[in-house]
Amino acid sequence: MTMLSAPDFRYKKLIVVFLNRGEKVSFLNDNLVVKDKEGKVKHQSTCFRLFAVFLVGQFTLTTGIIQRAKRFGFSIVLMTGGLRVYEVFANCAEGNTLLREKQYFYEGFDLAKYIVSEKIDSQIAAIRKARQGGTLAKEVCSRLKTYQSQLPELTSLKSILGTEGVASKEYFQQIFCEYNWKGRQPRIKADTINSLLDLGYTLLFCFIEALLNCYGFDLYKGVYHQQFYKRKSLVCDLVEPFRSLIDYQLRRMYRLGQVDEQDFFVDNHSYRIKYKASPKYTALMMEPLIKNKDEIFLFIQQYYRSFMRNKDLSDYPHFNFA
Repeated sequence: MTMLSAPDFRYKKLIVVFLNRGEKVSFLNDNLVVKDKEGKVKHQSTCFRLFAVFLVGQFTLTTGIIQRAKRFGFSIVLMTGGLRVYEVFANCAEGNTLLREKQYFYEGFDLAKYIVSEKIDSQIAAIRKARQGGTLAKEVCSRLKTYQSQLPELTSLKSILGTEGVASKEYFQQIFCEYNWKGRQPRIKADTINSLLDLGYTLLFCFIEALLNCYGFDLYKGVYHQQFYKRKSLVCDLVEPFRSLIDYQLRRMYRLGQVDEQDFFVDNHSYRIKYKASPKYTALMMEPLIKNKDEIFLFIQQYYRSFMRNKDLSDYPHFNFA
């Protein structure tokens, strides 16, 4: 696999296909084809323009499409009807031993501080873009700026984690203050907001993972999130600057009345999206990723180049939340 250039990536697509039992995903004349139980084509995309394909539900996947994914350089993400990722056929750049050597020998907390600083910057931008009334939003942004300014002086991972935690708590309380925010509860899905955040973050995670695979990173060796069994710590690191895209989009969905409580059911105290409503919410959550995909690509590309060239933190990329 060769590394993608920005002009090439501009024409690449992220697609999500929802399938039902008996439907088939196959390959025909350099096209990915989805057929229903009767053999009729319900979706077709040229493989030349695919970057990542999310397949949701119950279906048959032919070996030919997996072979073509490797040939044409796109990743396939398999998801359950409940929108949980259970398998990824990743398209990886293999043999970048110099990069991995740099990863394994990297020590220190500078990159961890950089990632948290980028995250806080995006949080401030999201609150400002929300244009909430009153003075509270300005006060929260001011405190977030203070937390951000403290990062260079921190000398331990624990203190960096603590600063990020305090900043995120204030941020969430503000960005969702009109919508009965009860706290971020990942995986538990204690309400519709947390359920939809999990969906958005999952899509973002898979996108960042596919981008990092373009360069041959060891996904399990992070600079902020520490190593833990089977956790892709580097992906966890580099989703952080972009989480606010999902947060702002969800706030926008509530403001526009696009979230319907009837589209959810409660299972063991967890709010889950009904399968028939999944395409609607997945499409909405994909919007900010598609809109910003070129900027996200350039961020990861520049991060890779900065890391390989041992650049100063001031030369690392900055994501401009617009």
